[in-house]
Amino acid sequence: MLIPGTMGTASYVLAGVTGNPAFFSTAHGAGRVLSRHQAARHTSGEAIRASLAKRGIIVRGTSRRGIAEEKPEAYKDVDEVIEASHQSGLARKVARLVPLGCVKG
Repeated sequence: MLIPGTMGTASYVLAGVTGNPAFFSTAHGAGRVLSRHQAARHTSGEAIRASLAKRGIIVRGTSRRGIAEEKPEAYKDVDEVIEASHQSGLARKVARLVPLGCVKG
């Protein structure tokens, strides 16, 4: 299964495990810690785009607000979420994928 991170963090490929205690389910993403409104309130899409560009990540979007709403800080730490799934026996880590680019519709 593919577990998405954010525009600026890793995503993961996980494999199911026999005997998963949660009916063979696991996290389906990092999970938000800020609403879209909260995320966009104090950050511009251009600032996010520039910050990610410094890390070699190209971002294209139909609106600057849409980019700001999805800023990486609006989400939980995907590495911690995946580690919790792995350690609790819900899934097995297969690969960690890092972003090269991001398109927001």
